[in-house]
Amino acid sequence: YEAFFSLDAVVRTIWRMLISQIRLLEWSPSNDSDRNRRTDLVGYCRTMWIGPVLSTAAVLYLTQSDPSAIVVALPILGLWFASPAIAWWISRPLTQRPARLTTGQTIFLRKLARKTWAFFEQFVGPDDHWLPPDNYQEHPVERVAHRTSPTNMGLALLANLSAYDFGYISAGQLIERTTNALHTMKALERHRDHFYNWYDTQSLKPLPPTYVSTVDSGNLAGHLLTLRPGLLALPDQKILETRFFDGLRDTLMVLEEAAGEVIPAQLAQFKTYLESAYEARPTTLTTAWFSLDRLATSAEEVLASLKAAPEGPATWWARALARQCRDVRDDLMLLAPWVLLSDSQNRLREFDHLDEILTLRELARLDVTCLPTIEHRLAAEATPGESTWIGDLQELIVKASQRAKERIVAIEGLARQSSRLAEMDYDFLFDKSCHLLAIGFNVGERRRDSSYYDLLASEARLCCFVAIAQGQLPQESWFALGRLLTTTGGGPVLISWSGSMFEYLMPLLVMPTYDNTLLDQTCKAAVERQIEYGRQRGVPWGVSESGYNTIDVHLNYQYRAFGVPGLGLKRGLADDVVIAPYASALALMVAPEEACVNLQQLAEAGLEGPFGLYEAIDYTPSRLPRGQSSAVVQSYMAHHQGMSLLSLAYLLLDRPMQKRFESDPLFQATTLLLQERIPKATAFYSHSAELSDVQTTVAGWETPVRRFTSPHTPTPEVQLLSNGRYHVMITNAGGGYSRWKD
Repeated sequence: YEAFFSLDAVVRTIWRMLISQIRLLEWSPSNDSDRNRRTDLVGYCRTMWIGPVLSTAAVLYLTQSDPSAIVVALPILGLWFASPAIAWWISRPLTQRPARLTTGQTIFLRKLARKTWAFFEQFVGPDDHWLPPDNYQEHPVERVAHRTSPTNMGLALLANLSAYDFGYISAGQLIERTTNALHTMKALERHRDHFYNWYDTQSLKPLPPTYVSTVDSGNLAGHLLTLRPGLLALPDQKILETRFFDGLRDTLMVLEEAAGEVIPAQLAQFKTYLESAYEARPTTLTTAWFSLDRLATSAEEVLASLKAAPEGPATWWARALARQCRDVRDDLMLLAPWVLLSDSQNRLREFDHLDEILTLRELARLDVTCLPTIEHRLAAEATPGESTWIGDLQELIVKASQRAKERIVAIEGLARQSSRLAEMDYDFLFDKSCHLLAIGFNVGERRRDSSYYDLLASEARLCCFVAIAQGQLPQESWFALGRLLTTTGGGPVLISWSGSMFEYLMPLLVMPTYDNTLLDQTCKAAVERQIEYGRQRGVPWGVSESGYNTIDVHLNYQYRAFGVPGLGLKRGLADDVVIAPYASALALMVAPEEACVNLQQLAEAGLEGPFGLYEAIDYTPSRLPRGQSSAVVQSYMAHHQGMSLLSLAYLLLDRPMQKRFESDPLFQATTLLLQERIPKATAFYSHSAELSDVQTTVAGWETPVRRFTSPHTPTPEVQLLSNGRYHVMITNAGGGYSRWKD
């Protein structure tokens, strides 16, 4: 095929240049050829027809001239004949094995998603100017931390989008919550377009010291640019989809769990109505309105029946269920108000599209597409009663189209605002000599940190990737990130600083991953090592930065990074055993079956609370009360809740955030950086053994001394010294080098 292809090109070129002198500038853009080319078996046969034709001709020729040669030539000719099928088979895209979850596991995860969204539903509101408070703790004292960070803000915005994807809020609620949040963010004080590390959510003032965190800025920029395509897709989605009935089912299941064994009759009636609507899947506006109105009325009856009892979880969830039903019903009524007209169910069928569930963009054009038909009907044969009804219908169609246009304008404005807020100046954070981003910048002292994010296996790779895609950083900064490898589970894995799940998997919340690449192998191996470490310690697995069972003088839980020995450069990782459920939630994106089982075990161990799973469970003996083997950290961190919700959406809703991230042209031009292949041969970093039960006394830090009496060793013994710019190397044989900035 390749020979024929090249020969065809040579013959065409010679003919056109020497004889015909025409079509000398004929060419096809690569994107056109890729778009028009068929990629199925038939397409390959049409393209590579020369192989089967030549092999068939060769068989016919040898049959006539030299039959004995067929035996020798048949293997080669058979491969030629099958070449289109072979090329098609090896060219098929790699497909990920779908997660094999049981029905019970899927229900558990959907209920967990609904409870996790309840955190944002409860705490992100006008009291905090629609910014997420950093955390809420139940014990030892109940309190809300009224401060927030750029990472919290970005994850809260995507949590709103995920709630819409799950069907927990309507498009109108999504737009309202996003508008309020972006309006507040726009008013916040910033430094060179970067948000400060911490703000008071009630006064909206930056908290001292005023500091710009590189990784926080990168997280927010990546999340804003993921939000943008999610918003821009809203006008082309139907104003009512089956996802809203899925969302109501999730809320109902949580309410039934909170109500206990005794189910009120009103709740049983609501469940019957919901199951009827879910099975029927309304396809017209009138049937959808009837179902939603009945559900909203029934939900109010459920709430009224539970209000007599003392305030508790069941009452809260009944109120959430009623609010959810009203939200979807009112949004439908706002955009399709003609469903409220008397006898609308029968009369709307007479007009095209008016009883269909349309998209927002179709609604915006409805006054142009439908009004002429209605006016013609009015002029032709309408009775006085029909004239009044049709007149009301015309007025409502005009209102609905205007509302749809206003909503589209609002959506486009939010998308532009997201893009603008994501534009940040990284120049003052970037060290051009080493092509790395600093940890941050102290604005009050006008001082850039002397340390850098220099490992690819860290949460900073999202920031680096986004800045490169925006043209703020050169591509060299990506390749300047360290790729120190270690081995775990028999395969290479990039080493991180603390060996936490957060460092490895947090970027995957929005960034795509590609099979058989270095980052893909690293994430899978890191999860395998986490599972193995949990098995070694005899506890559930999932170690990451989190709160732990120590409180300060203000009775607030303390927070720091924890990790797994063998994955991190940091020493002393085996001294603490703190398991964070959100780490297992992150692992749903890599090992869904194992992560789901682990989450179920954590829930059974008492870590499930009103807003999902608690922050952590601490098994470290030195921090446990006498007689206890563990202590639950009864708090919820906003960014951990956001990460959990996005991870659940990744698994249950088929990667919605990653698809939005990939759809941005900025990122499409840069995704090749994520496809770095696994190195075949390299030197691996060797960890010294770390055992938590080994007590050591360190008198002081001391450099080990090595003495060599012979230059004739099997491999050269090397001593390296460097301060980051000047490098010196010497061997035991006397060789070496001295380099500056090289």
